[in-house]
Amino acid sequence: MSSNVLYTGKTTTTGGRNGQSRSDDGRLDIQLTPPGAPGAGTNPEQLFGAGWSACFIGAMGFAAQSIGVRLPAGTEVQADVDLGSTPERGYFLQARLNVSLPGLDRDTAQAIVDGAHQTCPYSKATRGNIDVAINLI
Repeated sequence: MSSNVLYTGKTTTTGGRNGQSRSDDGRLDIQLTPPGAPGAGTNPEQLFGAGWSACFIGAMGFAAQSIGVRLPAGTEVQADVDLGSTPERGYFLQARLNVSLPGLDRDTAQAIVDGAHQTCPYSKATRGNIDVAINLI
């Protein structure tokens, strides 16, 4: 583990996919329900997508700054996180990040996306572990 920890998010979950997750500081307190089940709760796939897309926008900001560009207003990342299952693999995740950088030319936008995918901690954690597609829309 790194000796230069910048932040530790602490959460406790009870009940699994039919449960509750809370952070130690009280900022997160959510009901969980399985994907597609009735109820007001969210699920781990949605939470993972929210975390990754937020982090990816931050990484795009750094990538843009490194090439002398600002992220445009309306920058958006839609994260689609699939939970799948096959007899051979069992349960697995795969994901698509659909990135919108309105007003930037395609080459500049692609450079920002590529830079972000190299530095975003979520991208690093998933690299080689799940199938990921990043689409510039």
